[in-house]
Amino acid sequence: QVQLVESGGGLVQSGGSLRLSCVASGSIDSANYVGYYVGWYRQAPGKERELVAGITGGGTTNYADSVKGRFTISRDNAKNTVYLQMNSLHSEDTAVYYCRAIRVTPRYDYWGQGTQVTVSS
Repeated sequence: QVQLVESGGGLVQSGGSLRLSCVASGSIDSANYVGYYVGWYRQAPGKERELVAGITGGGTTNYADSVKGRFTISRDNAKNTVYLQMNSLHSEDTAVYYCRAIRVTPRYDYWGQGTQVTVSS
């Protein structure tokens, strides 16, 4: 079993920045962690959960259009950690942010418990 723990959320003013971290632990080491695609998702009240950004073990990234140019995802495979640097935050970014790790072969799919990000206008 693998556990994902997010941290770094909080309350920030519009225009501010936060950096989220997602650490994987349990039945995983850096050698197989690189085989996981890791994504940051968010869910605002009354809305569906959406993908914000993702990164492969080799460092290929993808972003939602709404965060391109403002958010940066990165990973440190030696630390089993993925980061999400969020700049120029605005109220529409307010949500619970979740980390998800997916491996295709064999198939594994893990979620973290989420961290709240609140942006005040």
